[in-house]
Amino acid sequence: MDLTFDEAMRRVREALAVQGFGVLSEIDVRATLASKLDVAMEPYVILGACNPHLAHRALEADRSIGMLLPCNVVVRGNPDGGSIVQALDPEAMVELTGLPELRPVADEARRKLDASLASLG
Repeated sequence: MDLTFDEAMRRVREALAVQGFGVLSEIDVRATLASKLDVAMEPYVILGACNPHLAHRALEADRSIGMLLPCNVVVRGNPDGGSIVQALDPEAMVELTGLPELRPVADEARRKLDASLASLG
């Protein structure tokens, strides 16, 4: 994306909210590595995005699915300029668990995450 890191973070949060996702956690990888290892890197944040309705449906299908929640979205600065936004495909829930009843939840989560990312331009 041709956006500054701060602008990308703002837009990603807004796009997730439109699709019913809240951000439960935020891990500033750059700050953590700088303080723990004295390592410098580009801005890099992992957002733990959760859609409560989808999380509830997944947990009803399998209580242990919490190990795969929330949906992680990465926002990072691109060393060549702009920012990069990535999200793990929720279909991984189905593949890792082998539970077909999670497929509708994963499909809906994927559609909502895809719509969020697509809205960023």
